[in-house]
Amino acid sequence: MDARLDPAKYAGLAEGDAHVIRNAGGRASDDAIRSLVISYKLLGTKEWFVIHHSNCGMEFFTDEVIRGLLASSLDTAELREDGFHDVGAGPGSPEADYVDWLTIRDQADSVTADVARIKAHPLVPARIPVYGYIYDVASGKLIEVPTATEAGKAS
Repeated sequence: MDARLDPAKYAGLAEGDAHVIRNAGGRASDDAIRSLVISYKLLGTKEWFVIHHSNCGMEFFTDEVIRGLLASSLDTAELREDGFHDVGAGPGSPEADYVDWLTIRDQADSVTADVARIKAHPLVPARIPVYGYIYDVASGKLIEVPTATEAGKAS
């Protein structure tokens, strides 16, 4: 989702080489997995890559923080030195409690968890390999997460 990044460019892909599914944190949400299954079943993709990136905004808050902000107000929050603060007038919504926000505490762990989640999905064929990487925004390099790639082996 990060507008600063062009996944096709840093992966060395040309237009039409890959289906790129983007969302907050690059997480394997239900909707992302739905898109992967469609890509495989109807368009024939043969391997998948989960790529998160360093310095991701999803590392800077927790599920509890976003739930609290949304419970107070639906207006845009303000980021200060000590974190996010709600500056809206309210009302908020308790519906935020029912969303898994998939925030990130550790990049490598989240990539591995996402690959494992994809592989465990009942609509994902075991023969599809899923690889895990982190894009380092400082160096411009893709760094493999070995535990994720191991979890994503085809069988």
